[in-house]
Amino acid sequence: MCGIIGYVGSENSVPIIVDGLKKLEYRGYDSAGIAVYGDEGFGVIKKKGRLTELEAVLNKNPFTSHMGIGHTRWATHGEPSDINSHPHLGSRNKIAIVHNGIIENYKELKERLERKGVTFASQTDSEVIAQLAELYYNGDIIDTVIKVSAHLEGSYALGIMCLDDPDNLIAVKKDNPLIVGISEHGNFIASDVPAILSHTNKVYYLSDNEITVLRKGGVEFFNSDKEPISKTLETINWSLDSAEKGGYQHFMLKEIMEQPKVLRDTLSSALLSGENKNIIDSIDISKFNKIAITACGSAYNAGVVSKYVFERLCRFSSIEVELASEFRYKDAVIDENTLVILISQSGETADTIAALRESKARGSVTLAIVNVVGSTIAKEADYTIFTAAGPEIAVATTKAFSTQLALLYVLAVKFGCKLGKIPPDMESSLIAELNTIPEKISAIFEHVDYIQKYASACISYKNIFFIGRNIDYAIALEGSLKLKEISYTHSEAYAGGELKHGPISLVEENTLVVTLSSCGRLFSKIFSNAEQVISRGAKVLFVGNACEVETSDKVSLIKLPGIHELFSPSLSVVVLQLFSYYVAANKGLDIDKPRNLAKSVTVE
Repeated sequence: MCGIIGYVGSENSVPIIVDGLKKLEYRGYDSAGIAVYGDEGFGVIKKKGRLTELEAVLNKNPFTSHMGIGHTRWATHGEPSDINSHPHLGSRNKIAIVHNGIIENYKELKERLERKGVTFASQTDSEVIAQLAELYYNGDIIDTVIKVSAHLEGSYALGIMCLDDPDNLIAVKKDNPLIVGISEHGNFIASDVPAILSHTNKVYYLSDNEITVLRKGGVEFFNSDKEPISKTLETINWSLDSAEKGGYQHFMLKEIMEQPKVLRDTLSSALLSGENKNIIDSIDISKFNKIAITACGSAYNAGVVSKYVFERLCRFSSIEVELASEFRYKDAVIDENTLVILISQSGETADTIAALRESKARGSVTLAIVNVVGSTIAKEADYTIFTAAGPEIAVATTKAFSTQLALLYVLAVKFGCKLGKIPPDMESSLIAELNTIPEKISAIFEHVDYIQKYASACISYKNIFFIGRNIDYAIALEGSLKLKEISYTHSEAYAGGELKHGPISLVEENTLVVTLSSCGRLFSKIFSNAEQVISRGAKVLFVGNACEVETSDKVSLIKLPGIHELFSPSLSVVVLQLFSYYVAANKGLDIDKPRNLAKSVTVE
């Protein structure tokens, strides 16, 4: 969601902060702003719209300062506007803050402050923090932050400057990510690593209710009792190049093309050597009688795919896939005999964190699949295995999704063998098949021109539907989501057998139905569904390796390399990603930063 960066050091903070905000654009935003410390008070510039709007004003009103904070806002309370943008100041202009999260009791706090004569400038919940801080400020900014934090209900990551404390930048967090970066010329706070990667790869991960004080020469950490605490400095192994476009027009296309490499790295970490393998081997799956998988968005779709794989290979009587946003509200039937698998690219997804904590409270064992070391989910889960996707900048996930699938496949194969549901020779065969996925994706890339050309003819469709049966239906969900989130084309995914139970009423001329078919035993069924929509005026694009069809003006085909049916989604999804990308590209859309969306959803 919102992005935060702050800097204190020997260099001019303004260009550092603006560059950091650019690196955080993928989180989604509708406005941006910056506040810097100056001899005559805080210099504040904030603008609705893209960062170019902010840069234009900064170019006309240049600032130079050794310390500053910046913010990209994704509106929750108050419409997108200049005044609702961050940073926010207290009414005495002594304290400036940037905030990611939601303050749930802000109305109560605001009414209390208004009764004391405080006048609010914005409609946001965040301004309450700045006003409350000025009310409590007694000359010691750390004491003030502790007192303010005690009164805030909800989630927050805060960057704070005080006019009376010109050398110190303060930060605190609860249920929202915040890191501290250390460099030779100064120190940083940021919502995510890419914001500071051009300056340093040395970071601390803040835990909830920890306070940090940054100055040019170092950092200190305190708990909520103002007691000093020590933390471990981590080294980020992402290269700066991995967070840059590398000659591609969009990050999304770059990240699609990176999938063979990151899949090799992820599979190697789980099958050959490394911590992932050690953790997977250490899990005694026989202790459990149920697997519950929970996630949001594309990660949820990965869970739906994996349900078919776990059922086939592990033969558990109960395997459930739940949206994390519903998990803690449904009174889930889980206990100490349940393994809860949580999937999140960022490891900071608010609903998935809530599902994790609910699972642990009920005694379940938790296993997380995440991409970010040091993230909240990674630290709190009983077991954590990491995808080797590297930084994923585009809002629409591609390589992170594929690496999540790969780890889920490995878990299913390994668990199935441990449970005695598949023999060792079948385990070896399946693992050998898994290791062919990167090469087969590379083979798909040899036909990108055809996918691009086909997609260019699809920009006029008002409705595009995705259908499949069995595991093909599961990956159709992801194809539909990918298309709608970056191309703004209305799209839905349906199980092929459900067409005649309602959805077929939507099929008419100028409709495209993408038909997934990699389940050979079900080809005749899905082919019949395709014929039904063709007879009603639709055109059909078959995608799969079990598609024996004749092409025509109504029927097109993208044939995939042969692979075990259970792993076919890893090939199908690459075609669907490319198709969605090129539909959006031909519409001239902002593919990496689609409207209204955020990369990491850190609030409910």
